[in-house]
Amino acid sequence: MPDEKKIKDMIYSTFSEIVNSIGYSPVHGKILAALFVNNGELSLQELAKETGYSSSMISLSLDFLEIFGIIKKMKKPQDRNLYIKLQGDLLECLKNAIIIKVKKSIDETLNEFEKNKKDISKLSKNQGIKAQKTLKILEKEIKRLKKYIDMLSEIKPP
Repeated sequence: MPDEKKIKDMIYSTFSEIVNSIGYSPVHGKILAALFVNNGELSLQELAKETGYSSSMISLSLDFLEIFGIIKKMKKPQDRNLYIKLQGDLLECLKNAIIIKVKKSIDETLNEFEKNKKDISKLSKNQGIKAQKTLKILEKEIKRLKKYIDMLSEIKPP
């Protein structure tokens, strides 16, 4: 018979790795896994205990997850504890997180290209022409990627 703790640890680890692979903190993945494993709702204290992170570390991550619409923080009548509940479509939220990350990278790259265009004028004529041509090709491809990401952002997950 499988050990329940090992299974839980594997689930937490998997969620952490997935979230980390797209450039976000593994804490976010552990929080989501803990909520899934525990029927979608836990108090802040329970969540801290489940994940092994402090309440303050969890709180920062919860703010981020709430912005993405993945969780909702709430209070219950006659209860002083803060509760966290899964909400929304996880796949839609994951898609949005990926798109935001890629769009940020695209914008940073295009800004870097603009800076590089100024530096090209300092090169020799032959090097400058070659660099301009290369930069123009790369910029065109990055703009194609941006258009593709914009189209992907409109697609609803199955």
